Amino acid sequence: MIGAPDHRPGTGGPLRRLLRAPGVAEHLRRAAWVTVAGCAGFYTFAYAFGRRDMALFAMFGALPLILFCSIPGPPRRRTGTVLLTLPAGWVLVTAGTLLAVRHWAAALGMLVVGFLVSLLANGGPRTAGPAPALQLYYVLPCFPPYAPDALPARLAGLTVGILLTALVDRLLWRDPPAVPYRTLLADATEATAGYCAAVGRLLAGDGTAEDVRGAREAAHRALTATLLPEVPPTERPTSATLGDRSLVHTGAAVRHVRDLLDGIVDDHGGPVPGAHGLLRQCADSLRRTAASLRPDAPGPGGEDALPAVLAAFDEERARGLARATPGRLRQDAVVRRVAEGTLVAAEAGHLAAGGRLSAAWDYPGSPFVYAGVGTAAWWWHRLVVRLTPRSVLFRNALRLSLALACARLVVGALELPHGFWALLAVLSLMRTSAADTRAALVPGVVGTVVGGALATGMLLAADGTTAFYAAFTPLFLLVGLTVGPVLGPAWTQGVVTVILVLVFGQVAPPDWDLPAVRLLSVLVGGGIGAVASLLAWPRGAAGQLRHDIADSLTRAAAACPAVTARLVRPHDGGVEELAAARRALFLVQGTYLQYRMEAASRDGRGDPPWEAFMLPGYAAAGGGAMILARRRDGDRPPLPAAAGEELTGLAGLAAAGCLAAAETLRSGRAPGRDSGGAPPAEASGALRWAAGHAASASVADVLLVAEVEAWLAGVVRDAGAARG
Repeated sequence: MIGAPDHRPGTGGPLRRLLRAPGVAEHLRRAAWVTVAGCAGFYTFAYAFGRRDMALFAMFGALPLILFCSIPGPPRRRTGTVLLTLPAGWVLVTAGTLLAVRHWAAALGMLVVGFLVSLLANGGPRTAGPAPALQLYYVLPCFPPYAPDALPARLAGLTVGILLTALVDRLLWRDPPAVPYRTLLADATEATAGYCAAVGRLLAGDGTAEDVRGAREAAHRALTATLLPEVPPTERPTSATLGDRSLVHTGAAVRHVRDLLDGIVDDHGGPVPGAHGLLRQCADSLRRTAASLRPDAPGPGGEDALPAVLAAFDEERARGLARATPGRLRQDAVVRRVAEGTLVAAEAGHLAAGGRLSAAWDYPGSPFVYAGVGTAAWWWHRLVVRLTPRSVLFRNALRLSLALACARLVVGALELPHGFWALLAVLSLMRTSAADTRAALVPGVVGTVVGGALATGMLLAADGTTAFYAAFTPLFLLVGLTVGPVLGPAWTQGVVTVILVLVFGQVAPPDWDLPAVRLLSVLVGGGIGAVASLLAWPRGAAGQLRHDIADSLTRAAAACPAVTARLVRPHDGGVEELAAARRALFLVQGTYLQYRMEAASRDGRGDPPWEAFMLPGYAAAGGGAMILARRRDGDRPPLPAAAGEELTGLAGLAAAGCLAAAETLRSGRAPGRDSGGAPPAEASGALRWAAGHAASASVADVLLVAEVEAWLAGVVRDAGAARG
């Protein structure tokens, strides 16, 4: 049985340890997949029918899809994704064949194809998965000879290669599936439910600090596992489908609940009658949501009792306002926000499970406006947001397409044979930062040199005997592609070099200098990729993340006063500022994900606590949107002037905190001791007004002041914690 490596003495030699290394089973399956699918079409066309042009495209119809792509999903979905690449492959092979008439035309086509195919990442794992193969479907035919008459044969070979890829995938044994994101999110939601119940017991005077601490750590661990950088790329819910949008929304709502619970625990001063019942019901609702998220598990039946319990809690708050202290007003407001976040998580989980939007959430400005937007429209909306030089998706697409187009021009100008290999080197060695590209280039060149030396020896020994190449090709595919990835990138490059020499040696009579051509191609392609990475945003996401988070904090600083002004004196403002803050956070998410994937460009030392600097933006945008969604009564009278002044002052404090956090990031200074934070409840002017006017002001005004104060105080606290 293949498992984790056993390092105990006497357990076997290097070969046994190699076979027990992590990932060997996955690499073995991929190697068997490409060997069977690639060789079946290649040998049939090359030796049964004597059509070596068709054989080459049959091999390269399968090889890129298997080696360079990660196709997500269960077998049926993977088959559908592979088959959908077929019409796209026809278009790209046709374009490459026709544009090979001139070097400049092929380079221009490479620029367009490289950019557009790179944008497929906007659609999530299913569209991003086959992108490397689609690039190569254009690259292979865009080199001389210009042969439009060979187009039918090329398309036939490509079709057979892709069909064999889909067929063999269904016939081979299955890899152990990755844990679905739904399961990770369900576990996190259930852990948060346990945390919520523990906090409820603490407020009731029945719990202990140790129980809360354990539940808090469990919730934080489980929610950390749902962060996109921690999730396998094929399982990330980053597509534009309603299901993925709802999963992301569910995760955001559960994290919001967790953050609010953290605030309750940190500010806890003693038992709080009445709140524990609402938190207990929130825990039950979160468990129901968790059950509905689990794959193939039916959700619990019956109606969620949380809305009724929340209504009863509001009635109890209204009756007890005359006796409420500022501390009680803030804590009750935060507990109510926990219930609101739980209800949002429940509805988002309902949508993620395939349900329809409930009537209670179907109104203008609802948090679920996306539920009425189709997949194509949402995909386009996300793409428009990302079509900016600040977006890492746009930068990656532009950098890669320019590098590929330049490589195509250089190869054409130098008239290098097998110029396809140079562009393959760009695709395989180029990374999103200059440091990562340099780190990939060294083992790439070393592996190519070693593989080229071995291939040269094989060519000299075979002396043009095609049967030799035919016999060794499947052997190197199966063994080399199983062992090479385990031993490292240099070994993988060496294996790929030998495989390419063996394959192209059967398509045309090989020269002894064919491995040297491969090395020259890698040097040209890798060099162009390194220059492109150095000239175009060399720091990658590490350089952009600081700017993006600072911009999101600036947008949050604008949103806090705008939303507060709308709540103080009802008007139509605040919406645009919230939308701008959400767009900024969307760009932050993409940049942070790429930042976590970049390795050589950073070691993490000296970096600010990125997650802490993101929290104020999420608190401002998410909390503001929730309050506006509930307070959508445009004919409500304005708040009393004194209350409005207190809230406006607190909104200014929140904006100042966000701007100070943004300046800390932009200046590059290390976070220091927090110079300010949310005032204690007893010192809050807004809460003192609410407690002092509980008997004379309207209940709605007093409760609104308490809820807005709790929201703004949370933003101030998060901004101060980031700076401290």
